[in-house]
Amino acid sequence: MIEVSGLSKNYGKHRAVDNVSFTVEPGRVTGFLGPNGAGKSTTLRMMCGLTRPSGGRATIGGRRYSDIPNPGTQIGVLLDASAQHSGRTGREVLTLSAMVMGLDRRRVDQMFELVGLTQAEAMRRVGNYSLGMRQRLGIANALLGDPSVLILDEPANGLDPAGIHWMRTLLRDFADRGGTALLSSHLLREVEIIADELVVIGRGQIAAQGSKSELLTGSGTLVTGPELESLATALKTANLSYRTDDHGFIVDAQPLAVGTAAAAAGVVLSELRQADGAGLEEMFLQLTADDARDEVSV
Repeated sequence: MIEVSGLSKNYGKHRAVDNVSFTVEPGRVTGFLGPNGAGKSTTLRMMCGLTRPSGGRATIGGRRYSDIPNPGTQIGVLLDASAQHSGRTGREVLTLSAMVMGLDRRRVDQMFELVGLTQAEAMRRVGNYSLGMRQRLGIANALLGDPSVLILDEPANGLDPAGIHWMRTLLRDFADRGGTALLSSHLLREVEIIADELVVIGRGQIAAQGSKSELLTGSGTLVTGPELESLATALKTANLSYRTDDHGFIVDAQPLAVGTAAAAAGVVLSELRQADGAGLEEMFLQLTADDARDEVSV
């Protein structure tokens, strides 16, 4: 289990992370979301002992990362795949990690097979790897010590669709076997598919957290019909707020309330259901609107 309690970080007068608290449970994949500059990477670095917090505490299995002996055998970490030594081969990178952790060298070949890197690719220098290959090598390094906890920052960055599907399957299997997985990503659709729990951060503070089903339930009702202008009038008359969608309107109300409003106005509907598809993206944009660098209109 990962427990983050009141974690804060100041850089001079700037407060990059402000009293952040959340828990990552075993057997679950937790998505950690936020716009650029929201404090995600700083939070992860404090959790892994790379950045000293100004306040608060982060523990993994009840202990701070720096207090865990041979932490690579308990916690797999990937924070920046591009930070690997470009002059070493992939095999050298994993072999050195295995030596530091006191692991059997045969584990190195097992990891290359697991992440889909061939023996020829293992012998190439990391500087000649594509970004996707570096990600696979970074994930192999994180899994090398057979940890029970994974902390991954943008692990799908640079992966092609097949690679993203592979990573999704790997994380699901890891959690289903009782592992604790914290996944930071800007690929909202991928997080929506794989995550069980969501933590959203904006301006260094927690904007929302909870199960995926809880947070996405309120994403609205999709409604459409042959006379959209009359439908819009009916929604306004019933004081129901809405926004335009490719197929009709997304209404901030339950389907029963929307259907009742349409029936009262005699408006024919062709579709009325709980909105989906853009659920996580919509929630993300709403909760982090103050952090947006570009104006978003919906």
